[in-house]
Amino acid sequence: MRIYKDIITGDEMFSDTYKMKLVDDVVYEVTGKLVTRQQDDIKIEGFNPSAEEADEGTDSAVERGVDVVLNHRLCETYAFGDKKSYTLYLKDYMKKILQRLEEKSPDQVDIFKTNMNKVMKEYLSRFKDLQFFTGESMDCDGMVAMLEYRDIDGVSTPILMFFKHGLEEEKF
Repeated sequence: MRIYKDIITGDEMFSDTYKMKLVDDVVYEVTGKLVTRQQDDIKIEGFNPSAEEADEGTDSAVERGVDVVLNHRLCETYAFGDKKSYTLYLKDYMKKILQRLEEKSPDQVDIFKTNMNKVMKEYLSRFKDLQFFTGESMDCDGMVAMLEYRDIDGVSTPILMFFKHGLEEEKF
């Protein structure tokens, strides 16, 4: 299994256990699912609680959301009220990534510059439909992933978008 982490904050963003597609060699689109699960509802195969431990009618919290967001503890951010504020963040973030690429992967600089502008124009054309997520540290200096719902086979499906060059892979 591979975990993809933000190179600036070290936050875990997603893993390769989800359906992934690389767009123009610069953005990973990760397909999520809407899930509902009870917190503290841990099921271990072969476990059979005894009659003395019967449910006493206690309420347990229910957690609903996108599996990728919940499993990797991503945090929704409302820091970008308009396209202009997100574009300012993006310019600053892309400078950091470009500087890192020039140091560590100079062969990727042209791909990054050429394709990122094209991809981001397309995403920003749908700005009002996007939600934004940071890693667990909630540090907006690092990656802010985007989420949009797309109609796939008649089902509204959450798609998260992460910048490839802002991630490092960790193998497990």
